[in-house]
Amino acid sequence: MQKTLISNDPRETTALATRLKESLKNGDVILLTGEIGAGKSHFARSLIQAAMDNIEEVPSPTFTLVQTYDTTIGSIWHADLYRLNDQSDIFELGLIDAFGNEIVLVEWPDRLGHLEPQDALTVEITILEKNKRKITFSTTSSVTSNGNFISSIVFSPNKVVPGFIMVYKFNLE
Repeated sequence: MQKTLISNDPRETTALATRLKESLKNGDVILLTGEIGAGKSHFARSLIQAAMDNIEEVPSPTFTLVQTYDTTIGSIWHADLYRLNDQSDIFELGLIDAFGNEIVLVEWPDRLGHLEPQDALTVEITILEKNKRKITFSTTSSVTSNGNFISSIVFSPNKVVPGFIMVYKFNLE
C-alpha cells in the first residue's frame, strides 16, 4: 500500500501528522525517512504534540537518541538514530521491546538494519521546494503486529487531509 501527498508548507505537514495520530495504537511503528532538513523531526514533533494534553517542548533526540512522552494515546517513543554508533545500541536503548508495546517514531531507520519492524508504516519526506514536501506513506502490511490498522486514516479515501493533493495511490488488496 502506498499513498503520496504534497504538503505546501509546515502547517500542512503538521495537519497531516495530527491526522495520523488519530489512528495510532500501542505497537505501531512509524519509520521517518528523508534527507537532513526534509522535516522528519517536524513531523514527529507535530504528531507528539497533537497527542499531548498540555503541549510541551519536543526536542529532537539527536544527541539523546531516544525521548519518551506520556500522551493521551499512550507512551510515544521518538528515536533519532543518526548518531547511532553500533547496531547493538538498539537493544540497550530498549527499542526492540518498545516496538511491540509502545508507539515508536524512528528517524534514520536505515540504522536499524535487519532489526527494522516488517509491519511498520514508512513516511518518506522529500524536499520539493523551500517549504514544499512530497510525503509518501507506505507499508508492506495493512495490519500492525497487534492487529490495529496503522494505515486506516492515511489510506482511507474519506479521511484525506483537506488541502492536500493525493498524487498516487496503490493498493495491493
